[in-house]
Amino acid sequence: MGVSTTTDAVEIEHAGPAQGRQGGKDGADKDIVASFLAKHGQGQRIEVTPADSARVLRRIDIVILPIMLTVYFLQGLDKSCLAYASVFGLITDTGLVGDQYSWLGSIVYLAQLVMQPLLAWLLVRLPIAKFTSAMVLFWGVSLACMAAAHNFGGLLATRFFLGVFEASVAPSFVAITQMWWRRREQTVRTSYWYAMNGITNMFGSLITYGLGHVTSHLHSYQIIFLFFGLITIAFSFVMFVFMPDSPVEAKFLNDNDKLIAVERLRMNQMGVISREWRNDHLKEALLDPKSWFWFALMFSISIPSGGISTFGPLIVKTFGFDQFTTILFNIPFGFVQIVATVGGAFLAQKIKMKGPVIMGLCLPPIAGCVMLMVLPRDASHQAALLVGYYLISVYPGITPLVYSLASQNTAGDTKKKCTNAILFVGQSIGNVVGPLLYTQKDAPGYERGLRSNLALYIAIIVISGMALAHLKYLNANHAKRRVAMGKPAVIVDTSLDSAEEVAAAAAAAAAMRKAVGENETGDINNADEAAASADDTERPGDRAFDNLTDLENEDFVFVY
Repeated sequence: MGVSTTTDAVEIEHAGPAQGRQGGKDGADKDIVASFLAKHGQGQRIEVTPADSARVLRRIDIVILPIMLTVYFLQGLDKSCLAYASVFGLITDTGLVGDQYSWLGSIVYLAQLVMQPLLAWLLVRLPIAKFTSAMVLFWGVSLACMAAAHNFGGLLATRFFLGVFEASVAPSFVAITQMWWRRREQTVRTSYWYAMNGITNMFGSLITYGLGHVTSHLHSYQIIFLFFGLITIAFSFVMFVFMPDSPVEAKFLNDNDKLIAVERLRMNQMGVISREWRNDHLKEALLDPKSWFWFALMFSISIPSGGISTFGPLIVKTFGFDQFTTILFNIPFGFVQIVATVGGAFLAQKIKMKGPVIMGLCLPPIAGCVMLMVLPRDASHQAALLVGYYLISVYPGITPLVYSLASQNTAGDTKKKCTNAILFVGQSIGNVVGPLLYTQKDAPGYERGLRSNLALYIAIIVISGMALAHLKYLNANHAKRRVAMGKPAVIVDTSLDSAEEVAAAAAAAAAMRKAVGENETGDINNADEAAASADDTERPGDRAFDNLTDLENEDFVFVY
């Protein structure tokens, strides 16, 4: 059985819609990178050295990452403003009663839920950076307008629009990450921008602490809404000017570096962007069991996330601290979150597996939930209660790994956006439900919320195991499909390897082809000619920019 070397490959039980395969390969529906390569690269692959790859990667990181980090930091701040405001008298001053505060937490995610189907279409059809910049502008305006809300109705309306415009950020960022980085690099880059939630919990708490001491005729929470809203509005213009819509449209790269940037992505086999909507991709996304594994995982982690992000400071306050101490004790929560998020991603990159890391990250929150459920709320147990709260704060490390696991196992522009929509529908529903499981009448123990969270962390472990088993099943079926097509059954997936490891694998493959040519011709002088001839045949990655889905492209490799 032959062995082929690539960065990606797929296997599946069926080849997918015949029309989709033909349209992707021969029609006008190819990825925009295909036409760029035809024009500037003469349709040929170019050799990318580790040094060239590292140089272009640095430029991408320097330009793209800071914009993403800042926007996600602001998004985290803007969503957390409600929790900060609750500590500074929002509930009393606006006359919130019963579950009204919980609904203010849920309405943002309800709006995001409503927006996801439309966003899937918009993210395929529109220039992604310009569209996201506009959404950032409008959510900043919505947040600033919260300062003028003086009752539940006004707060509910402004929070709804905040959710409508914020809905695009995470799906856009998943798509942008797929568009700029190799699969090996995506997990850590996703952790970087998602870890800004932890930075928010640290510095947002400090900033809020300072704003809370400002003397003004405005309430402290109004100052908080205005301050963060105006900063968001200002940065939306920075994003609009400096964030390119795709690697082939990046002004900070010359034509040669653009070729390198897109060639680096070839073995992802996920494509870049087509701006053409495909109904067959939508159908495949809806029928693909993988989509619903990602939905279940995001739903399960988002219920605890929605509850803790809204009620976290109030939970700490039940330990017996005043409002300012409560805000300060929320800072270590953010630090633990950063360590778990980035540390989990680096571990996943090192072992080249995300599923087991997701399962491992469920264990500390399980212990934390148990501690908060059994420990009494009194001064002698304050330290232990804080430890339990900080153990729970490991859970945010799970979400970016689910983002990466889902995105790295999906190809085809429309299918990627539709799968993301399914994933974020699960996240939105979970975030709607999460705050509703915590109500003020359950204070100080919040047993109903903690008990449900405990059950869901256990469910995540089970669902992750099922998802990984399904991915292995798909790989086995793709191997059978390649054999039936006369291709090698085994593809050595280098998409999770470093540039040096990829270069070494390519050299080994070349040596093997030369050896095969020598053995077949019986003449060492003809070995190089035979190896060159072998290189002229279709290789894994030749259809990487044909806008094929992961189920259509038999060379796609699912990663765990």
